[in-house]
Amino acid sequence: SPNFPGLYPYNTECAWLIVVTEGSSVLLTFQHFDLEYHDHCEYDYIKIYNGISGDEGNLLGKFCGKVFPPPFTSSWNVMTVIFHSDKHVASQGFSAAYRKDVCGGVITGLSGSIMSPDYHENYPNDAECHWVIRAAPNSVIKLVFADFHMENNEECNFDYVAIFDGPTMENTLLNHYCGNTKPPDVASSSHELLVVFKSDFNIAGRGFKAYFFSGECQELYTAIKGNFSSPQYPNFYPNNIKCHWTIQLPLGYRIKVFFLDLDLEGQNSLTDGCDYDHLAVFDGGTEKASLLGKWCGKEIPSPIISSRNRLLLVLHTDRNTANRGFSVAYIGVVPMNVSCTRTDFHIQIPMQSLAQLERNKIYLGTPSCPAQVVGLNFKIHTRFDTCGTESQKRNHTSVIVSILYIDFSDGKQEDVHQYEVQCEPKRKEASVNLLSGSSLYRLSQYAENLVESQRQEAEPADVYESKSQDTSDIVFISICVLAGILMVIAIVGLVLL
Repeated sequence: SPNFPGLYPYNTECAWLIVVTEGSSVLLTFQHFDLEYHDHCEYDYIKIYNGISGDEGNLLGKFCGKVFPPPFTSSWNVMTVIFHSDKHVASQGFSAAYRKDVCGGVITGLSGSIMSPDYHENYPNDAECHWVIRAAPNSVIKLVFADFHMENNEECNFDYVAIFDGPTMENTLLNHYCGNTKPPDVASSSHELLVVFKSDFNIAGRGFKAYFFSGECQELYTAIKGNFSSPQYPNFYPNNIKCHWTIQLPLGYRIKVFFLDLDLEGQNSLTDGCDYDHLAVFDGGTEKASLLGKWCGKEIPSPIISSRNRLLLVLHTDRNTANRGFSVAYIGVVPMNVSCTRTDFHIQIPMQSLAQLERNKIYLGTPSCPAQVVGLNFKIHTRFDTCGTESQKRNHTSVIVSILYIDFSDGKQEDVHQYEVQCEPKRKEASVNLLSGSSLYRLSQYAENLVESQRQEAEPADVYESKSQDTSDIVFISICVLAGILMVIAIVGLVLL
């Protein structure tokens, strides 16, 4: 800072732009630090940017007081340091050092990548690199290898990558790898992870590339419902990140996602595509699954629904321009088979899908119409004149409608999911619409036909229902024939008289 080690001047604004060789990174460390203190560093402060300043999405941190900032490594070859002082109170200031870092360093971003020296070319012999990945306190780090090609030997003591559950080699060794087999994903137990790359005096390979995700940038959700948002929402998300959110529910479930807010960098004006910052949703657990959608800008998408029990959301941001981000809510759609005859509803739900619930927590219309346990299924079989059913006109067609309730309440918080069950008796066609999962998400406005019975393969447990449907048809036809015979007899009687 100006005048260091003397007091820095008032009303000062300084900027240092550090640029190193393309493909390298900048390692910044502080040797002295003493600035006027404020809880939010609003008076005197320094700001460190992962790239060019002026874009808050690149901000690595803002600091004041006497506590040294941690070492920072940029995720590309540019770093900016801004120093600001106001018109009151001056301190000794700071001194810092930087160097080009091509091998190892301390990395503090929400996500990023590390790779062996000279990747994709063969790595050098006699190299040793140490990367300390540091996340926010109370979060963990996930390391995913994208490529791995190194000298192989049985004990992996020639060329190898070693991963430690902490910032030093004295911490627990999670594993070490060599050869051409891509290592499995690795997760830390704390907010720091050490990755060590070492090569010996001969034989080299292409090396490795790995991505890391930390804190709010990678999450797994297994609850039946939930919500989440982009890092730092509703403040600007960071630049140069790639974040993963995975929703994984029990087998048979599908997942419906509702977009509550979307504010990302807009489309590329040349291609009209989301080539910069974007949110993508995949119909499965990996980016190799079918793409359900890719969005940018500010237009909120319609709800989407998965075809299976896993869904992956990926947020990718580039090196400049950051906005508010996104917020979503999701709910698991309970797997069920709904059919109807001209007089009855038949509802069947696999017990394993609602293993935590008693049968009286699943009911049609009123609690007096609970599900029954038949084999491995919850079943409800009821006539149209019971269980809160009513006749309505929809699109000039008479339909029978009732509400199926699934009560997930835990005694502390009410949580009742509602499905509208509908039957068109003349065509014997049934459907079920998700009305709501919780008042928290106000999902009733998103009612949608989720299940079309009679398109699903019949299981042995459905034999009773098929017979029930056939019997009702026979009874209905028999009544019509008998009525016709009686009418003929009456007419003949009148003629004879």
